[in-house]
Amino acid sequence: MKQSDGFDARRLRPRSAGTWRLRLGAAFAALLATFGVLLSMAGIAALLGQHSVLGPLNESAVAAGLFALIGLALLYVGVMLWRRCRRRSRHASDLSMAPHLMKKRD
Repeated sequence: MKQSDGFDARRLRPRSAGTWRLRLGAAFAALLATFGVLLSMAGIAALLGQHSVLGPLNESAVAAGLFALIGLALLYVGVMLWRRCRRRSRHASDLSMAPHLMKKRD
């Protein structure tokens, strides 16, 4: 028996609270990744012999290597944060139905 009297399709979708938080998080993550790329490039250039790249910060090869490692770590954190923000913004508009009620895909 079909009951469609009290059915409202809008209840299946969750109410979105706004995506400004996720957009700002993605922008911050992109800036963090960009800064990581620039810092790692400067550290690698200093390791290869261009000592004027870092200016007075470049005291030894250890400091240049440390800058390169910190830059790569910032790049990794920025990319992971950006991916998480993008994933959450994409899944915000999915249907709020139980998985066992969805159509089976073989």
